[in-house]
Amino acid sequence: MDALSISDLHKVYNSGFIALKGVTFDVKEGDFFGLLGPNGAGKTTTIGILTSLVTKTKGTVTIFGIDIDKDFPAAKRLIGVVPQEYNFSIFEKVIDIVTQQAGYYGMEKDHAYANAEKYLKKLGLWEKRHSPARELSGGMKRRLMIARGLIHEPRLLILDEPTAGVDVELRRGMWDFLTELNEKGTTIILTTHYLEEAEQLCKQIAIINHGQIIVNTSKKALLRKLNKETFIFETKEPVIELPPLGESHFRIQEETTVEITIDKHLSLNAIFAHLNRHNITVESMRNKSNRLEELFMELVEQ
Repeated sequence: MDALSISDLHKVYNSGFIALKGVTFDVKEGDFFGLLGPNGAGKTTTIGILTSLVTKTKGTVTIFGIDIDKDFPAAKRLIGVVPQEYNFSIFEKVIDIVTQQAGYYGMEKDHAYANAEKYLKKLGLWEKRHSPARELSGGMKRRLMIARGLIHEPRLLILDEPTAGVDVELRRGMWDFLTELNEKGTTIILTTHYLEEAEQLCKQIAIINHGQIIVNTSKKALLRKLNKETFIFETKEPVIELPPLGESHFRIQEETTVEITIDKHLSLNAIFAHLNRHNITVESMRNKSNRLEELFMELVEQ
């Protein structure tokens, strides 16, 4: 079954701005789905329609087979949403913010408290449960938003830029939590500007640009379209000059740091052999940026 099915979705604002131009995609139950795109591409408008914050102009949306135009309350009970912006009172206690959300779904108090304890512990917030939200760090507030979105244990969790402003260590901890949640059966839709995050987490990826889906495929199939990759090589010996090899491009950043952009038809083994022929020993190598980011830039600039 599809957790989400969107067909021919349009949104035209009163100003005349066309935000969505026939967006169509499906999300399979159990998937970890990435919806990517630059600012203003239509990601947040799409999510707004799914959550009734934005009224669509045209098109159909079904959530686990329920048409949101026919029975939105039933569809909404199946969704948990973590928006970009904090939308809770910073003066309320953490435990109250989470359990009050449960009340909107008709959960009994004991059930709500048990779920709040479960998710606050998993997200490292249990010790802060009696603290007002204003005392939390930015990363803790993000995790609080996730706990609140999960309080009614939705079948579909929608995360709109969930790790914005979170440091690297906390971000990776959240990745582990979300991966575990998905493996236990929760369908997740993620929008993010951290393309490393999409490459790490998502199985299926759609890219939206100017209100239209320009790519919708598996992550593996998408990465196979990548025409080039850029690596940073740290060398033992200083590099003064280095002749190019095929379609590769070499740029010496510092004496012992070389940036090499490699065409997809050229193997890393060929690059290492080329460096060896010029008596250059590689001590370490890393990607300049993640592969999905390079591909994303290629696609949106077309």
